[in-house]
Amino acid sequence: MQTPTSIDLTPENFQQVLLEQAGSKVVIVDFYVQGMPECQVQHDAIAATLANAPDAVIWTRVDCQHQQGIAMQFGVQALPTIALIKEGQPIDGLAGPQPAEAIAELLNKHMPKPEDDLHNQVQLMLASGQFAQAAPLIKQALELAPERVDIQKTNADVLLNLGRVAEAEAILAAVKMIDQDDYYHSLMAQLELKKQAADTPEIQALQTQLDSEPDNIEVKIKLAVQLHQVQRSEEALTLLFDTLKKQLDAQDGEAKRIFMDILQAMPTGDEVAAKFRRKLYGLMY
Repeated sequence: MQTPTSIDLTPENFQQVLLEQAGSKVVIVDFYVQGMPECQVQHDAIAATLANAPDAVIWTRVDCQHQQGIAMQFGVQALPTIALIKEGQPIDGLAGPQPAEAIAELLNKHMPKPEDDLHNQVQLMLASGQFAQAAPLIKQALELAPERVDIQKTNADVLLNLGRVAEAEAILAAVKMIDQDDYYHSLMAQLELKKQAADTPEIQALQTQLDSEPDNIEVKIKLAVQLHQVQRSEEALTLLFDTLKKQLDAQDGEAKRIFMDILQAMPTGDEVAAKFRRKLYGLMY
């Protein structure tokens, strides 16, 4: 365990600490007066909670005997008081004497979680175009917090950029109206553009031909190639795998070659590619 350190908040460093230094971290503002036992309880509870992750939040302290202006700015009416600030805005707090357990419960509610760190990494990867690398990390975040809608939307973003449009569409379709923010609407716009771009005239013509000639392997192969070119790889692999299942003699032919080429072209660790490799292995052995 590390001993967490606190910053004495003053009018001189107020803006620099709460806005510039904090960034997206939660800031604890600990209002106290020297010699008050309840203030010492609050201090010890904060220190104990932060001991395992001293850099997770920023702990600031306000001596209300010497910094009455800051206390008045926060509207402090009882001591001790805790205010939690994020991106310059209050998000939670406790006023008046509290048991150590209540203070720890408040702080733990806002301490960064493993899925938050993964989510932040994914958002940075999206910004830099590292879509394939982001996929396993967002999957881990979802396993830790499957109920988190913000992580679900970021997952849809990753999937759209990987061309896995159908999966992204299913995720976005489940987002409730209350969670349909600007990010959601930008993802929906991206989804529509992807769907339009993915349904080329060549694909439409081949699909029409296949509807009338469902056993035409040559058309299936041509359609699979076109689907893969517009990042509809799962549909392409499904089409080719169905061919391999029905036409065992095609396993050594063109359908299998194109199937393997698509798998090879997909990013390392891609879940869809892994799924179809297992299917092919099961078919062959």
